[in-house]
Amino acid sequence: MAGGEHDHEHTHEPGHHHEYVDAGVEARDDWARRRRKGIPTDEQLLVVACMDERIPVEEALGLELGDAQIYRNAGGKVTDDVIRSAALTTQFFDTEEIIVVNHTDCGMMSASDDAVVDGLEAAADSLDDVDLDPALPDLSIGGASVADWVRMTDDIDEACAAQVRLLEAHPLVDATVHGYVYEVESGHLRRPGDRIAEEISTRRE
Repeated sequence: MAGGEHDHEHTHEPGHHHEYVDAGVEARDDWARRRRKGIPTDEQLLVVACMDERIPVEEALGLELGDAQIYRNAGGKVTDDVIRSAALTTQFFDTEEIIVVNHTDCGMMSASDDAVVDGLEAAADSLDDVDLDPALPDLSIGGASVADWVRMTDDIDEACAAQVRLLEAHPLVDATVHGYVYEVESGHLRRPGDRIAEEISTRRE
């Protein structure tokens, strides 16, 4: 390179290169210790989604690494541990928004309650002595049935709306909550109840 010229633009004043280096060092330190420093996610966002492998949560929501905390379980259901996680992140990690993502063709719609209970009982011989949480052996579902605990789904749109209502109503969760249904057949999100294909394919009376 003639005359000592460089092929990149300077982002700092000559003689102050240490400032450029220090900025990088600080950024890496913030990333590595963001919880200890009280730095929230970049979007102050928690996503609750189904664990289905076909759902590209980050891509569908336009997220990058660092933008959100993502909690995935079977069906994207608001369980006791979702409440635990949501309470901690909204109360102590400055999370201000929660998005629920459910999806079409969900495995939680693939069998009847009875079939699921029968299958679980066959796996464990009896569900009476099975700990729901091995770390909390005294935790139980009380008078609820195993089917209630599993929470199979009849209507994915109503299920999504119900998860939103559960989070909105919980006293330990302080955030705005929205829900979307991811259509595996189209690869797009829609709001619960916005079944566009049904609407445009059915003649109005």
